[in-house]
Amino acid sequence: MLDLVFSYMTLQHFISTDDTRTLFSKAMSTMYQKEVPQYGTLVDLVNDVNTEVLKADKRLHDQLEQGDQLARIGLERHGAIRVGTAYELSTLRRLFAVMGMQAVGYYDLSIANVPVHSTAFRPVKGEALAQNPFRIFTSLLRLELIENVDLRAQAQEILDNREIFTPLCLTLIDQFEQVGGLTPEQATQFVKEALFTFKWHHDATVTEQTYRALRQAHPLIADVVCFRGPHINHLTPRTLDIDAIQQQMPRYGIEPKQTIEGPPRRDCPILLRQTSFMALSEKINFKESASAQGLQAYVAKGVQASEVTQAATEQGTHTARFGEVEQRGIALTQAGRKLYDDLLAQVRLQMQGTPKDDYALTYSKVLSEVFKQFPDDWQALQQQGLGFFYASPNLECLPQKPVPRDSTWHQLIAGGYVCFEPITYEDFLPVSAAGIFQSNLGLENREKNDVAASNQQSFHEALGAKVQNEFEWYAALEENSILQTKRALGVV
Repeated sequence: MLDLVFSYMTLQHFISTDDTRTLFSKAMSTMYQKEVPQYGTLVDLVNDVNTEVLKADKRLHDQLEQGDQLARIGLERHGAIRVGTAYELSTLRRLFAVMGMQAVGYYDLSIANVPVHSTAFRPVKGEALAQNPFRIFTSLLRLELIENVDLRAQAQEILDNREIFTPLCLTLIDQFEQVGGLTPEQATQFVKEALFTFKWHHDATVTEQTYRALRQAHPLIADVVCFRGPHINHLTPRTLDIDAIQQQMPRYGIEPKQTIEGPPRRDCPILLRQTSFMALSEKINFKESASAQGLQAYVAKGVQASEVTQAATEQGTHTARFGEVEQRGIALTQAGRKLYDDLLAQVRLQMQGTPKDDYALTYSKVLSEVFKQFPDDWQALQQQGLGFFYASPNLECLPQKPVPRDSTWHQLIAGGYVCFEPITYEDFLPVSAAGIFQSNLGLENREKNDVAASNQQSFHEALGAKVQNEFEWYAALEENSILQTKRALGVV
């Protein structure tokens, strides 16, 4: 156990939360690659594609460099975890705070028949995102959506009797909260202990009968409830061309899901596009109930305790963990997001009744045709208020045209004194996330609910805090850049 008595001098040697986050994300990547070797192959594919894209597209290279994003591309990852209780969710909030990550956004996945609601833990400061934009999409199981009352109570009892955090991890979280930081040595220990929560466990904590009953209610319920810990179920690198990834996966020995989630391919990417390789079928050991008489019989025969344990288990398989890849575009304003959601609703309407064998090809065609209604030009997106942009002074223009000091903001733009760069979308899409979940739970073409069962208030209560509103966060970035630009141009 680490010494928790600190002098004033020790307090001067705390590691930054950004550095702790980088330690954790790298350790997580190493662990997941050992657990799911195909993830390493996917990372190699993404690196190859990104290198080719940057060589071929100097404009994109320069745009990423100017936006302080070029260095982070190869490091960028997001993971996903699903927990079962308010205690687990609120403790994760505290755990991620040690790494400078906060809850941003509320996602109701019940609209896609996935019984969870979620948030994304991520950095919220520009410098932190530039250093390492590690994110964890975190979902809380909604037991109230299990219709069978007895099964719901059984699931609750199972979850109440597990502890997914090590004692030392909890101690180090307390330490961070009490004195405001961890030393480098403590941070290294914290990462080691925190990884236990995200680790895959082959041993289920339930019998096969219980597992089957929970899986029949919903595959995701079984995934959350039946194991010692929640385990990380994917880790996602960022690509600059997701269509190339989708096409080349089979050449790398990877089976991709049928369709790319999110908007279609565009000259000006918006929001988020995602695809994944199909979930692995992994061997697990079920707990098998044995009567007291049965155990006594084993002991009477002189069977060792380890053999009793082996005799009290049955082997099966579980499918949950997969490999995901994403391509990020511009963050949309509320007006842009409404247009996006309206167009996606048109796509879903047109896809109703499409045969499964024709679904992937038809979906791609319908999606591309419907989204022609969404402007695919940076200037149009900015002028129509559909996307968020960083503003900056046009340095090339200034020597030729002095800035009139009484100019309005619109006059500065019209005069060419202002440049705009798209603000990268740092968050997630409910329907996109649900689509990935469904495809890897064998539910890819399940119809969406007409009515969501959103309950953000109960999520906040479980979290122990309110999530940040992502629209307000992006708006603040844009407004701050406008203010800084006005000051630089001498017009406030």
